[in-house]
Amino acid sequence: MARKTLTIFVLVLLFGTLLGCRPEPEVKGPKLGTKPPSAGLPVYHLAVHPLHNPAKLIQAYQPLIDYLNIRLSGARLTLEASRDYATFEKKYQARTPEFLLPNPWQTLQAEKVDYRVIAMAGEPRDFKGIFVVRRDSTVKSPADLKGKPVSYPSPTALAACIMPQYFLHSHGIDVNKDISNRYVGSQESSIMNAYLGKSAAGVTWPPPWRAFQKEHPREAAELKVIWETEPLVNNSVMVRNDVPAQVAAQVRALLIGLAGTAEGRFILIGMETARFLPASDKEYEVVRRYISRFERDVRPVEMR
Repeated sequence: MARKTLTIFVLVLLFGTLLGCRPEPEVKGPKLGTKPPSAGLPVYHLAVHPLHNPAKLIQAYQPLIDYLNIRLSGARLTLEASRDYATFEKKYQARTPEFLLPNPWQTLQAEKVDYRVIAMAGEPRDFKGIFVVRRDSTVKSPADLKGKPVSYPSPTALAACIMPQYFLHSHGIDVNKDISNRYVGSQESSIMNAYLGKSAAGVTWPPPWRAFQKEHPREAAELKVIWETEPLVNNSVMVRNDVPAQVAAQVRALLIGLAGTAEGRFILIGMETARFLPASDKEYEVVRRYISRFERDVRPVEMR
C-alpha cells in the first residue's frame, strides 16, 4: 500500500513539473521594445512625433521600418515613439535620434541643431487643422466658443493647434482670454474630449481623424467636422548631419518610391499618408513666416 501511494505521488509530481515547463503563449500585437537584428550593422533610430499614442504609432509605422530594413544596404532602422510632444521635442533637442518625422514647426527647431529635410511625409493639402464637435452641439460659429473649453494635443502642434488658433483669431476670438485652451497630450484625446463633452470643440488634423473614424465608428458617428483651416506644408522627414550620406540617400529614395509599389501603397494606407515627396529645408521657409505672424498676433509657440 505504501509503495502504491509513493508511485501515485511521484506521477502527480512529474505531471505537475511537465505542466510547469510548458512555454508561455506568445503575446500578440506590437512589441514596443523590439529592435531589428543588426548583424553587426549600424542601427539608426527614426523618431516619429506623436501622431498617435505609442502603441498605435508603432502599429502604423513598423511596417514601414520593416520595408526599409529589407532594402537598406549597410544599415538598419528602428522605430521610436514618444508619449507626448514634449518628450519628442526633448529627443531632437538632445540630437538623440538619427532620423526624425516632425511636424513643420518642429522641423524649424530641429534645423537649429543640425538636422536637415530629405522628404515631405504626405500631400501639403492634407496638412490643415479641423474642429470636431458633437452632432448635437449648439456651436455654429467661432463666437459660440466664447467662455467654453477647446481641446488640442499640444501647444506646439502646428496643424492641430497653432493653425486652428490663428483661424479663431482671424474670426475675432482672443484665444488667450475668450476660450479655455486645454492641451490634452494626443490627437485621440483631443477628439475624445469633444465626444465626451469635456470640450466644446476638439481640434485635430485629417490623418488622426480618419484613423479615429475607422477604429471608433460608433463614437465618430456622433461627431462632425465644423470648420477647417487653410493647408500649409506637411510633416517632414529629417536626418542628423552626422549620418553617412549614402544611408540618408537610400532612405530618401526608398520613401519617395514607396507609392510606386503595391506593398508600399499598402503601408502608406496604414499610415494615413498619401505618399512621400522630395523636399528640402527651403520648402519649410513658409512655416517660418507663418509662425512669425502667429507669434506676433496670437501667442508664443513655446508656452512657459
